[in-house]
Amino acid sequence: MGDGERFPRSALQIDLDCFFVSEEFGFILEQPATDLPDYYRVWMGLASNLTPLIQTHQLRDLVNEMPVLSPHHLKGHRELRLAHLALGFITMGYVWQEGQHLPAQTLPKSLALPYWLVSKRLGLPPILTYADSVLVNWRLKDPTGDMEIGNLETLFSFPGGESCKGFFLVSLLVERAASSGIQGAFSVMNAVVTCDIISIQKGLYKVGQSLRKMKEIFELMHRHVDPTAFHGTLRIFFSGWRDNPMLPGGLLYEGIVEEPMMLSGGSAAQSSSIQCFDALLGICHDDHAASFLKRMREYMLPSHRQLIETLSGCPPLRDFILSCSSPSLCVNYDSCVSALVNLRSYHLSAVTRYITVPGHRARAMRCPLNGVGSALDETGTGGSSPLPFLKSIRDATQRALISQTHITESTLI
Repeated sequence: MGDGERFPRSALQIDLDCFFVSEEFGFILEQPATDLPDYYRVWMGLASNLTPLIQTHQLRDLVNEMPVLSPHHLKGHRELRLAHLALGFITMGYVWQEGQHLPAQTLPKSLALPYWLVSKRLGLPPILTYADSVLVNWRLKDPTGDMEIGNLETLFSFPGGESCKGFFLVSLLVERAASSGIQGAFSVMNAVVTCDIISIQKGLYKVGQSLRKMKEIFELMHRHVDPTAFHGTLRIFFSGWRDNPMLPGGLLYEGIVEEPMMLSGGSAAQSSSIQCFDALLGICHDDHAASFLKRMREYMLPSHRQLIETLSGCPPLRDFILSCSSPSLCVNYDSCVSALVNLRSYHLSAVTRYITVPGHRARAMRCPLNGVGSALDETGTGGSSPLPFLKSIRDATQRALISQTHITESTLI
């Protein structure tokens, strides 16, 4: 049974547990599995050694020789998530082993069939998603220690060394910072139903704090991810086969369907946390951005997708606040919106640092780097044009402010 079958679809009171959301970890999978039954050792072996196998051009040959394994020996949600993660990493390595000029056009049945079946059981597409590479791809070095970057390790990685690990782990910690805000969002929407103004203010304060913490942690990217390594080596392995100039015809999954599939690569737009905050605050994006963000929900777990849709279907928070004529409530709402604007502004600066500037530098030197080079400078791994898209959603968020005046910490409850 998929996880999307467990949650209530019509309840007014929103309950975290119904949507596979943890109070402490948010959308992150708590205590993810780190190993699979011995039957699947070939999957784990390949996924755990991707970097040397890609660098020595051996991965495709080994996948082509791999037996077709049945996913029926996978037990429980955590094993399924780990299998999807491992198969996703192997798939991206297989497709992009030879770089931007020689991507694989077909995924062999030995990989395509079990990946397709595992994906169907989870309600996810057969491609590496944000829900895989960020929300499941971690373990604590010291199980008794804190969840901080020095005590974290990825389960699988791509070429790119410490920058690859840093990218995944900083993203993971951003999601961890979102967890208290998700709790706040639940409190707010439940309080709107009962018109509990005090609880709404407290919930919004929690959301605002969470969004500011997310930006603070996001800034750790500068310390842990090198722009040249990200742009020239790592980024290609996040690339999908929809709206991608390197694979314009999509990817054929052998033994599944006769026509190539068009699937988007991993993207921050697939973060359930950010889309939840949009839904809570009633951010109205333009048609193009709204359509893209809605499509990105197809790359989330069904339960997480349903949570966003449930929040979107609740009584509009902004309208409720305007109807209350409460200055303090307006201040708390605007504080959250301002924090989300700031987070999105920082994301814009990160795209400039990690994509635009290295891309310009590589073209000026006339020596594209080993990975993407210039092929994705105008198209993100999820298929959007990153700078115009991010500017659009940042500006839409700004327009949601009830007051355009500057919000300071001292004005909050």
